[in-house]
Amino acid sequence: MSEFSFSPIGFIRSPWQEKFAIPRQPGLVEDGTGELHFVAPYNNADCVRGLEQFSHVWIIFVFHEIPANSWRPLVRPPRLGGNTKLGVFATRSTYRPNPVGMSLVRLNEICYEGETAYLSLGSLDLLNGTPVLDIKPYLPYAESVPGAQAGFAQEEPAADMPVIFSSAAQHFMTAQSARYPDLARFITQVLAQDPRPAYKKQQTDDKIYAVHLLDFDVRWQIRNGVTEVISLENR
Repeated sequence: MSEFSFSPIGFIRSPWQEKFAIPRQPGLVEDGTGELHFVAPYNNADCVRGLEQFSHVWIIFVFHEIPANSWRPLVRPPRLGGNTKLGVFATRSTYRPNPVGMSLVRLNEICYEGETAYLSLGSLDLLNGTPVLDIKPYLPYAESVPGAQAGFAQEEPAADMPVIFSSAAQHFMTAQSARYPDLARFITQVLAQDPRPAYKKQQTDDKIYAVHLLDFDVRWQIRNGVTEVISLENR
């Protein structure tokens, strides 16, 4: 059987510093934007000539933090509560025979630095440092399918968990407002998705959670169906 070897054309820069709390799909956290920085020779501006005609691009990437050979024939999709098993090829699981993913993101701008270029991207679901194998322009006439069926993932997941901030968290964000003026909005969008494991959502949960977002450690807790951001600290 043939084997293939690929090298990255570039790497993602994003606010997602760890796998926990990354949205399940692009577009779910509006302020979770990022950039694709190409490596030589793919950073040559000629490589993206004409790409400005397209509003969205497909990003083909590697799940680089997934352990090798960790795939299984059956997986438990979080959308089904983490209990029901489906075949790996019937899901978007990151644990795959070949750890390759694809993501459809908005192309905000092609940015130029001399004779090189990088891409400013809209809301994305990729870990900071993700290796990118290829990009392709999105073609609505061929790839948008009216009436398509999506099984258990037919509807967009709810993002309606109320989020409040402690006085300490509010004070910290005020001190960061010059550099991150929309920090509270970004954190609210992330935590409104309720990124906890699926099984935790079905039981009483007083655990204090933490996640590394941007340059900060964010800690929060669920109280009476409301997410309270307890504290933020510089990383």
